[in-house]
Amino acid sequence: MSSAAASAFPSSNSYLNSSFNTKVLQVNKESIFFKPGQDLPEITDKETLENLKEAAKILQDTNEVVGFPTETVYGLGGSSLNDESVKSIYKAKNRPADNPLITHISSINQLKRKILGDNEVIPDIYKPLIEKFWPGPLSILLPVAENCPISKLTTANQPTFAVRMPSHPIARALIAISDTPIAAPSANASTRPSPTTAQHVYHDLHGKIPIILDGGPCTVGVESTVIDGLCDPPMLLRPGGVSLEEIKKYGGLKWQNIVIATKTAGKSEPVRTPGMKYKHYSPTAKVVLFEKCGDGIKEIENYIKNNNLQNSKIAILKSFKFKNFSNKENIIVKNLGSTPAQVSTNLFKLLREVDEQDKVDYIFVEAIPVNDEGLAVMNRLSKAASETIVGNHTEDSFA
Repeated sequence: MSSAAASAFPSSNSYLNSSFNTKVLQVNKESIFFKPGQDLPEITDKETLENLKEAAKILQDTNEVVGFPTETVYGLGGSSLNDESVKSIYKAKNRPADNPLITHISSINQLKRKILGDNEVIPDIYKPLIEKFWPGPLSILLPVAENCPISKLTTANQPTFAVRMPSHPIARALIAISDTPIAAPSANASTRPSPTTAQHVYHDLHGKIPIILDGGPCTVGVESTVIDGLCDPPMLLRPGGVSLEEIKKYGGLKWQNIVIATKTAGKSEPVRTPGMKYKHYSPTAKVVLFEKCGDGIKEIENYIKNNNLQNSKIAILKSFKFKNFSNKENIIVKNLGSTPAQVSTNLFKLLREVDEQDKVDYIFVEAIPVNDEGLAVMNRLSKAASETIVGNHTEDSFA
């Protein structure tokens, strides 16, 4: 790693037996332009172009993987057409093999050339949503055809695969330059909060991967929405960067009766999309979710007293109603934001910040209403939390 990258990203003790001297390469998203009708981008910054080419070469010529930014979270990408590359993803993350991966493409043309072939078409039910949200944080399920080149390791042997076209210029450029559909889960160690900066990726995967492309912080902050239009009624498998309200608004009549899948699949139930099984999004500190607790004062003070946490270091992540607890020396209060979109952007970042930098013992998080981006936020929080405290403030609408 360069000295500049080393100074920006302090060394981690997580991996003492490193296989790679992980490099962090700077990439300027403002220098990347996709013109209508063009599959390849125009890139005005020489360093950005060279770093993207270096990462693309890894995807094309090796079985290794790279970390890169998307509009949702940072991804860990390897060729979705190559079994060994997909194995490298699972190995780097220590991810269970029955947890499927989403394939990322740079264009509809690439999807047809590389995956679908001449005989397969995208079902009509998806077309209005693709027109509105591709490129963007929406993943759709497509059937695995008889001769589909997608690695079965990305689908966990399911008859469908998930695919999306990211809108982040770095992600899309990397996929386009390599001309490789990329299987890419979030670039974190399995069960940890998803990464929204290159530093988060470095913290978790230093020594496990050769390259991280640093394109600055992600804007959406939670993973893509995953939908299944192959069943009737269609299903929302994972809430994310495109809200349920937006799907109904822009999807047309067929999406008006969309069903929300259960948050967590059963132990023996096949998993059709990431995030439906196993522990997810969890810091080292214990996360406690507070729902319908008003300003939080009474419920938090009772929890601290009842669990003898007077000497514990606690972080409170507030949003709409919680008070600051400013007179408590052992309590850190941080603001997630005042809208569902702001909370979505800041959630994983602040979970990691108080856990990895502030070294707190407990993280208390204020629940938010499930409208708009709130559905995705509460989906993640319900999986990150070890315990949920429910108050009696019934005027709020929560999950």
